[in-house]
Amino acid sequence: MGYFDVPGLKKVALAEGVTLRLVSGEKMSMAFYSLNPHAIIPEHAHPHEQMGTVLKGSLQLTIGGVEKIVTQGIAYHVPSNLPHGGRC
Repeated sequence: MGYFDVPGLKKVALAEGVTLRLVSGEKMSMAFYSLNPHAIIPEHAHPHEQMGTVLKGSLQLTIGGVEKIVTQGIAYHVPSNLPHGGRC
């Protein structure tokens, strides 16, 4: 159990125009992405489940081959080891 200062987390460049702040536990991670317009999150998979929400703008998110436009205030869940990626 812990508490995290999200703005204070280290930013990691994930891809061109994509930065990530990440909080990971034993079986789950929470990702805070910042994307420039038209930036792409390459398809990937990992053992942690992932949940997120769009705070501003929209994201074309693909989870397990199913594509959906996710807009501000919508949350999503990615099960472990399921391929996922997105485009701003």
